[in-house]
Amino acid sequence: MHTNEKVIEALYSSFQKLNAEGMIRCYHPEVKFSDPVFPDLRGNEVTAMWKMLCSQAKNFELTYGEIEAYEHFGKAHWQASYDFSGSGRRVRNTINSRFVFRDSLIIQQYDDFNFWKWSSMALGPAGLILGWTPILRNKVRQQAATRLHKFMQKTNG
Repeated sequence: MHTNEKVIEALYSSFQKLNAEGMIRCYHPEVKFSDPVFPDLRGNEVTAMWKMLCSQAKNFELTYGEIEAYEHFGKAHWQASYDFSGSGRRVRNTINSRFVFRDSLIIQQYDDFNFWKWSSMALGPAGLILGWTPILRNKVRQQAATRLHKFMQKTNG
C-alpha cells in the first residue's frame, strides 16, 4: 500500500468517527478543497469546514472504499448518510474524491456528487424541482459559506 493510500484511509477512518482533528492531520497547510456546495475553500477554511461538519453531524454514517493513490494523485469513493441540519431530512450522498498530494499530505481535494440528487433528499420538493438550477445551487452555496464563516468566527478558526 502506497503511503498516500494510508493518508486517504486515515482521512476517512477519522471521518467515520467524526474526528475532525484526525482528518486535519491528513491535509497540507496550503490545502485547496472543492465540492458542489463548497466550491473554493483554502487552508484554514478547509479545516474549519471539517470541524463544523463533524461537530454538527446528526445520525451520521460513512462508508468508503475504492482507494487508489500514487506519488502525486489519488482517488476514493465514499458514501455519507446523515440527517441534514437545515431540514432534518435523511440524506444518503455518494461522493467521488480526487486528491493531489505534496509531502505525503493532501494539498488538493475535489469531491464530486450529484447536486440534484442531494438537494432532492436534503430539501425535499424544492430540491427536487429546483435542484438542477444554478439559482438553488448558488443559494445553497451562499448559505453554506455564511454558516462556515460564522462557525470560524465563533471558534476563532
